[in-house]
Amino acid sequence: MNDRVRLTFPADLVRQPVIGQLSVRFGVMPNIRRADVSDDVGWIVCELDGEPAAVAAAIAWMQEIGVDVDQLAHPLES
Repeated sequence: MNDRVRLTFPADLVRQPVIGQLSVRFGVMPNIRRADVSDDVGWIVCELDGEPAAVAAAIAWMQEIGVDVDQLAHPLES
């Protein structure tokens, strides 16, 4: 499964290794297509590749910790 998403991180998560944890915790491989990160906020447009259940669990976990997850139709959509 390959989901295209825009992830928006609040200030308290900008410096946390959320993207790295996707691979370790869920076996999901992120492919970052665009990003903009500052001290206050960050966003990443990426493709999440992995088993459908793992991708769904990763998305649910990110939403749980406060990441805003928007599904995208195209990988470069922002």
